[in-house]
Amino acid sequence: MNTLYNMTPKEIVKELDKYIIGQDSAKKSVAVALRNRYRRSLLPEDMREEITPKNILMMGPTGVGKTEIARRLAKLMDAPFVKVEATKFTEVGYVGRDVDSMVRDLVEASIRITKQMRLQEKYSIAEEIADEKIIEAIIPGKKKSTQNTSGVRGPFDFILGGGYQSNQNQQKPESGTTEESEKVNVELARDQVRQQLKDGLLEEQFIEIEVNESPKGGSLDLGNESMSINIGNIFGDMMPQKKKKKKIRVKDARKILREQEAQNLIDMDQVTAEALENAEQNGIIFIDEIDKIASGGGYRSGADVSREGVQRDILPIVEGSVVNTKYGPVRTDHVLFIGAGAFHIAKPTDLIPELQGRFPIRVELENLTKEAFIQILTVPENALIKQHKMLLETEGINVTFTDDAIEEIATMAYLTNEQTENIGARRLHTIMEKLLEDISYNIPDMDQDEIVIDKEYVNKKFIDRIHADDIDRYIL
Repeated sequence: MNTLYNMTPKEIVKELDKYIIGQDSAKKSVAVALRNRYRRSLLPEDMREEITPKNILMMGPTGVGKTEIARRLAKLMDAPFVKVEATKFTEVGYVGRDVDSMVRDLVEASIRITKQMRLQEKYSIAEEIADEKIIEAIIPGKKKSTQNTSGVRGPFDFILGGGYQSNQNQQKPESGTTEESEKVNVELARDQVRQQLKDGLLEEQFIEIEVNESPKGGSLDLGNESMSINIGNIFGDMMPQKKKKKKIRVKDARKILREQEAQNLIDMDQVTAEALENAEQNGIIFIDEIDKIASGGGYRSGADVSREGVQRDILPIVEGSVVNTKYGPVRTDHVLFIGAGAFHIAKPTDLIPELQGRFPIRVELENLTKEAFIQILTVPENALIKQHKMLLETEGINVTFTDDAIEEIATMAYLTNEQTENIGARRLHTIMEKLLEDISYNIPDMDQDEIVIDKEYVNKKFIDRIHADDIDRYIL
């Protein structure tokens, strides 16, 4: 079981708190849902089949953390995770993505994760084999002679030897002692090289190695996502793997050879079987913009009919069905679905009742306050101010933000969201880019390497140049 599933709900929330400010109820619901998957895995098999995941519907304006929660979960966990946009799907018969493709994407993610795990297990053995191949490239062994020394004429002797020779003109085979001494010398030289490799003395030396030539791309799309054919793979298994010589540094050769040897050591049939099981039991599909396929109040013709069609196509996937993929059939009964949407125009009740029933846990994300903006700027590990400071430090400029400057930026972001369109934390990106634009532009010609940004600097950058009633046109 992966590390995330071994964490308690409080530990999962604590991990999410490092990157996402507020939204405690959403983080709590996600953490409990993930922990329940772990609890289910400990039950007897007959009971495990009966327990289906409780899907979550997250509601809240853009930029408050819905997608960020999904992104952080994907980074935290080893389980298969895929994020899809509901607006990309269309009703069967219309041009667009087939809803089954979300399950196929999940299986691809699962194959990738499982394969990487198996490769990690084989890397230590593969590295030893790679080192031996590097030693072989530096000190090649004595090649066997292609000449026929038995005195008997073979069918290819004329080609290999440049013509038939009489027994008298043929050279006698070398004595056993000479061959033995050469073999000992080669082994001694290789031991020396092996030690030098271990000590890291040969990392920059160039060697010539044989690498597998990757097949040329090119796929034939037959109009259906499940029916596309990779032309390069049609005859791939029937023909031997092509190899090509490459001259590279030892440190780069080790990476390539290690990857190659690890690939040869893993059993892809076992990987596929494990990946399908992992996708079925632990998979998570995050459906973003789910409100965009809600029809809204009342009956409307045109595109809204298609939207309801998309909901009806998604329904069997969420309810639990079998989807055919190129790796085999996959059941979606135990896949966890997390829906998210702003629900500005449509409401959750505008979704068809059957789909509403499949998302029993509703979580409403709150609008960001001024205090939340201050925290977003300073608290997370990837805090916005920290990002900008580090970017400018790469060119020797040290920027310091005073507390009153941070408060002024947060106030401006909050008020602009209130007065115009609410785009959540993304408003901070707009303000920060505009605030530091001149500094970034003038860096090559600047004499000073210490810059202090205070409240006065922020006001000068924005308020002095625009009227209070014009602020919404100045900032997005």
